[in-house]
Amino acid sequence: MKHIAIIGAGITGVTTCYALQRRGFQTTLIERHRYPAMQTSFANGGQLSASNAEVWNTPATLLKGLRWMLRKDAPLLLNPMPGWHKYTWMAEFAANIGKYKSHTIETVELAIAAREHLFAWAEQENISFDHKDRGILHFYNNEKGFRHAEKVNKLLSEGGLERHAVTPAEMSELEPTLTGDFFGGFYTPSDSTGDIHLYTRGLADACRRGGTHCRFETQVLDVVADNNSVALELQDNDGVNRHHFDGLVVCAGVGSRRLAAEVGDRLNIYPVKGYSITVKLDDDASRDGAPQVSLLDDDAKVVTSRLGENRFRIAGTAEFNGANYDIRADRIEPLVSWCRSYFPDVATSRIVPWAGLRPMMPGMLPRVGQSKRCSRVFYNTGHGHLGWTLSAATAEIVAANVVAAKLPGKVSQGQTGGSGAGVSANASASGQAATTADSGPSSTIAATGRMARSNEAVESPARPAAADDNNPGNDTPDNDYRRAG
Repeated sequence: MKHIAIIGAGITGVTTCYALQRRGFQTTLIERHRYPAMQTSFANGGQLSASNAEVWNTPATLLKGLRWMLRKDAPLLLNPMPGWHKYTWMAEFAANIGKYKSHTIETVELAIAAREHLFAWAEQENISFDHKDRGILHFYNNEKGFRHAEKVNKLLSEGGLERHAVTPAEMSELEPTLTGDFFGGFYTPSDSTGDIHLYTRGLADACRRGGTHCRFETQVLDVVADNNSVALELQDNDGVNRHHFDGLVVCAGVGSRRLAAEVGDRLNIYPVKGYSITVKLDDDASRDGAPQVSLLDDDAKVVTSRLGENRFRIAGTAEFNGANYDIRADRIEPLVSWCRSYFPDVATSRIVPWAGLRPMMPGMLPRVGQSKRCSRVFYNTGHGHLGWTLSAATAEIVAANVVAAKLPGKVSQGQTGGSGAGVSANASASGQAATTADSGPSSTIAATGRMARSNEAVESPARPAAADDNNPGNDTPDNDYRRAG
């Protein structure tokens, strides 16, 4: 049985672990926190939102970032302090403006494909995560925003999503608690919401029941990989030891950039901070006055989710300020004011603020698939603000990639060794890495969607699709649409 290590126990790491386990792999899940889902997967907006698939790569986004640079309460806040990583990321972000349409369509297709797996796994493993299937309502205060949404709707429709325009009167019927003067909205009945933290914890428990070795409170100090094995130098309460695996999947969020660099790959992931507040609905008036339908305010870039009867999650903003986890009062206050403005009956005397770092790629699509430098290393990371929405589909994709790679079992299953004999730290740099074919991004993610939505039986590693052992990337499925490197 091949032994695969997964670094990161957020939503992408846990779904990846589960997808690999279902295919018969032995799995080890490595996480630096004491529990799964304690960082970016802790308190996000809660939306499972194919309707929010529009990528941000537009000239308007760049202009807003510049215009709002000095506004502390701006929905999009850019710290002007110079930084090479930030500026190179922004340059690549601008270079992807020409891919706005294709990337939006790819994202919505992937989001639709993810739903089937996410909900099926919850049912199979009896995971309760405050799922609410009431759709998502986008609302617009002016005609300009609504007209832009009409254009976006054509792209979403091309990707297979049903979303229709609604009048202010219809908006009131959908969500009577929403107050305000609106131009119109768009409603997506197939979207839903749920608590990402509860789901991830529940699925991690299912992985553990299925035999996954969970290593929490464990730091990854070093990754040494070539085409013969993967060695991880891990530090936990017992000290520092080197462990060997047949393969590795990096799902470490904003930490993926450093790990990829150790392998020899370049992942230009930037940490984009988002904030949320969880309003505690302690009285009947607040519970009755909070919305049941999930909302998205496109002007303020705010999303909401009703989590059970007693919690109301409000999230939003994007802050480009490096790897900074500080919860700023001047970024929380706009969310509180937003709640008071649209839902005056909801008491905001007891709220829980939170901030997390979204792992953003410049093109707004995640990096999923096999490393160019090492045939035993794979990535499932860089999902940005849509990790909750996309993770189940990308987990299926990367698990299929691992099966197709036909990894040779040349190392002991996760054996702890000394100096890591047989593992060359310079293998990638010296050209010993696999000459994996890189056909570049597929023209569309349609192949990905078809794979993720298929009802075919899961293929075990004992009978993978044929592949060239000397070139494992040649038979990697078409859905490996964002190869690392």
